[in-house]
Amino acid sequence: MGTNAADDPGIIAGLVATGADVLRINCGHGDAAEWARMIANARAAGSARSLRVLMDIAGPKVRTLDVITPAKTNRLNVGDTLWLANRLDRDRSDPFQATCAPSGVIDRLSIGDLVSLDDGKLSGSITARTTEGVLIAITSGRLKGIKLTPERGMNFPGVDLGLDPLTEKDRCDLDFVALNADLVGMSFVETAVQVADFQAELAARRPDWQTLGLIAKIETPMAVRNLPDIIVQGAGRQPFAVMIARGDLAVEIGFERVAEIQQEILWLCEAAQVPAIWATQVLEGLVQDGLPTRSEMTDAANATQAECVMLNKGANQPAAVAVLDRMFRTFSENQSKKTPTLRALKSWPETAL
Repeated sequence: MGTNAADDPGIIAGLVATGADVLRINCGHGDAAEWARMIANARAAGSARSLRVLMDIAGPKVRTLDVITPAKTNRLNVGDTLWLANRLDRDRSDPFQATCAPSGVIDRLSIGDLVSLDDGKLSGSITARTTEGVLIAITSGRLKGIKLTPERGMNFPGVDLGLDPLTEKDRCDLDFVALNADLVGMSFVETAVQVADFQAELAARRPDWQTLGLIAKIETPMAVRNLPDIIVQGAGRQPFAVMIARGDLAVEIGFERVAEIQQEILWLCEAAQVPAIWATQVLEGLVQDGLPTRSEMTDAANATQAECVMLNKGANQPAAVAVLDRMFRTFSENQSKKTPTLRALKSWPETAL
């Protein structure tokens, strides 16, 4: 849900009418007052059936802060270099410069480390470093590049940045979330120890915390490797599910491996008997522009292998919910989770065979 759902009850009512079962609030946007109004609208719209509210804790995000670009263009392209440092230096000859947050990230980077900008739109590697910063060579990405501006996301695949999955803001948000949500999403979880720490934070805020559903968002290679232990720690203590967060996961493991890892996570979740959520850019064209691509429809059909599918916010969300609802009903006859049911084919009359 976008924050406009706080002041327009019709938005949530429309989603519920077309088949939505869970409404997600991203704690990276809005504040407690807006979230409270959104939840009130959700409770009113879902009074006739079991409607759940999921609140996602934002977690740490590495983003650009201040930037320097050439006078004629701020567009960073393949073939350019980017000086990433703790502070800007106008005496340097580098035409593109940026600082980033959280602090301390740059100190953990080494020559050869991979770098991704703006959800993978540009990628490169670190070719030089000094005590002040690192030089990034952009080697692949969108043909038209990106505009280098503050608040661009950055990923460093395979690098341990030493970031706590709970920021100070997250801990403040948990004061509200623990008491008002039905489900809480943990972003950038990578180990079972982190899950245990998160559960301790919930326990400190809510005596019956074990009735609160916990969703582990799998977004990094380390999270994939540690997923069995994460599941044991989470599902052993409270209702638990896994979200295949394909946005950051694709950037971290490489776009070519997303489909493979997605299937492996589904297999593991089925074996462990925990629900899986298929997330990021499902029916994006339909949600944003009113018309899906053919590949998006195929992706949505494959998403029926999971227990839940997440749609991003957009003006045409209700239509996309309705499409998913129909596809889930249809494909439930063809497949149970990842196992084909081998039902009779219905596209041809018996006389044609």
